[in-house]
Amino acid sequence: MFKRLLAPPKRSFFLFGPRGVGKSTWLRSTLPEALTFDLLDSRLFLSLSRDPGSLEERIGHPPRGTWICIDEIQRAPELLNEVHRLMELKGWNFALSGSSARKLRRGGANLLAGRAITVNMEPFTLAEVPGKVSSLIEWGSLPLVILHPEDAAEVLATYVHTYVREEIREEGLVRRVEPFLRFLQVAGALNGMQLNASNIAREAQVPRSNVDSYFSILEDTLMGHFLPAYQPKIKVREQTHAKFYWFDPGVARAAAGLSHEIVDGLWLGRALETLIFHELRVYNQVSRKHRPIRFYRTKSGTEVDFLIETRRPTASSKSQVVCIEVKHAERWDTKWETPIRSMAESGELAVNKMLGVYLGKETLSRDGFEVLPVETFLAALFNDEIF
Repeated sequence: MFKRLLAPPKRSFFLFGPRGVGKSTWLRSTLPEALTFDLLDSRLFLSLSRDPGSLEERIGHPPRGTWICIDEIQRAPELLNEVHRLMELKGWNFALSGSSARKLRRGGANLLAGRAITVNMEPFTLAEVPGKVSSLIEWGSLPLVILHPEDAAEVLATYVHTYVREEIREEGLVRRVEPFLRFLQVAGALNGMQLNASNIAREAQVPRSNVDSYFSILEDTLMGHFLPAYQPKIKVREQTHAKFYWFDPGVARAAAGLSHEIVDGLWLGRALETLIFHELRVYNQVSRKHRPIRFYRTKSGTEVDFLIETRRPTASSKSQVVCIEVKHAERWDTKWETPIRSMAESGELAVNKMLGVYLGKETLSRDGFEVLPVETFLAALFNDEIF
């Protein structure tokens, strides 16, 4: 059992996360005395779906404050009305886990009107499973990959197949699976890149109108996250297409059909960005800072990989930001600093920190720009030293 950074809430909560990131294992470890209902059990699922009111009978008569876990809650949204009633009447606490909130939100399910907070679980961070950065870049950090690195390619290929079968086909999220599979391969190959829906539609041979819907499915089932473009008031026309990062570089590799192929340096560069974005998002959540994370790119192609806004602009002050450039290289080239330095020199933003992250071993510093090895950067991140 690896120790996770996520701290258990003290009151009822929804726990969402992609399949296979360890939600059930974490719940069993965190709430060992809780009564658990696993809706992947077909008989239990059918019984509670037919008669949600029987949940109270199955729970019995424990005292107020007792914890009840319901796993895969999105499979039976109708149970939430009963959960709501029992929270009010009995004073029980509920931990409700699932791999998607899509069915709950779009089906108008009772989301308990603030009586349960929402927390998210992601794959392991380097702070949770210290190891070789190169392995995490190539294969990601799903628990099964960490536990069985020798089988990483097969585990990831099976993961994508299971996602399509259980999340997409069985939940009826698309009318036809074949076009979605073609889209999935293209979306995997475009991990960490700006999106052009028309080009994606042409490559995947799907209608343009389907592309936004398909990306929405990936986002709602927690398979990836959009990284919006930052739009400060700079006298240059910004490109505003968002980037899309898969939640795990290994899963992106499998979706692209590259599990058993040798990936090139360009792919590894975007995989490292995916890993850093993952670590930034996890830290943002566990620290409860919830800072906006963006990227910045002008029409000329000047780009800053990650820009974290640490203070919103006011009538009397500029927006304050931390800028990060990520490079899959063991030697740092000072030309990579140009986009961030140009942004700082423009005077439109207060750039509090200018940072580079790379695969080298040395920490470098020159004229306010600090370059850190990946491990050093992540240690500083989780020690509250980055933002």
